[in-house]
Amino acid sequence: MNFAENIEAKAMPIREAILAHPFITGVGDGSLPVERFRHYVEQDYVYLIEYSRVLAVATARAPGLAAMGWFASLLDETLNTEMDLHRDYCANFGITREQLEATRPAPTTVAYTSFLLKTAYQGSFGELVASLLPCQWGYWEIGDHLARRGEPQNAPLYCQWIQMYASQEFAALAQEMRALAGQVAEDSGPLQLEAMDRAYLTSLRFEYQFWEMSYNLEQWAV
Repeated sequence: MNFAENIEAKAMPIREAILAHPFITGVGDGSLPVERFRHYVEQDYVYLIEYSRVLAVATARAPGLAAMGWFASLLDETLNTEMDLHRDYCANFGITREQLEATRPAPTTVAYTSFLLKTAYQGSFGELVASLLPCQWGYWEIGDHLARRGEPQNAPLYCQWIQMYASQEFAALAQEMRALAGQVAEDSGPLQLEAMDRAYLTSLRFEYQFWEMSYNLEQWAV
């Protein structure tokens, strides 16, 4: 059993909790109130900005040219393609680019992105890769899970979201991140593997909290 298979088995209760979360099930059957999804896409835009910074650090810290090139390509795709697509998608909900740029990060968004940036700068490269895996693999897992259950024909924008993450292109990206984590783990000792486990599980818990934040319309109390 490689690193990804091992940690995913350990994390099964959290992964199952994500798939059963009312935000995810509401997207799947089309019943999720639009204001909750709108809150999610606004916060996800903020997340993508900080995620891009993490990818930039990963590019610089990658130990070999192949990994450097992969992260550089992912950074370019995120900054110059995915964020444009995200802005176009948000326009369907009446959210302008100016509104996206002015979005105030919710507490969970601040906590999650701060953890990723701290890991990128202060953790090992293995921890960095492990901390990114729950986002890449988790979104594919959600998309695939919902697509298999049947898309909500009464909610075309939710269908579009499911199709994006269930796509072969996104599946390939998730597999590449998973394979990279496995390669790094093969060259790691027990202490490093434990650190990678912790980084993965922390990010996965933040993934769950991100859905909680979105569903509960989380904002700062003061």
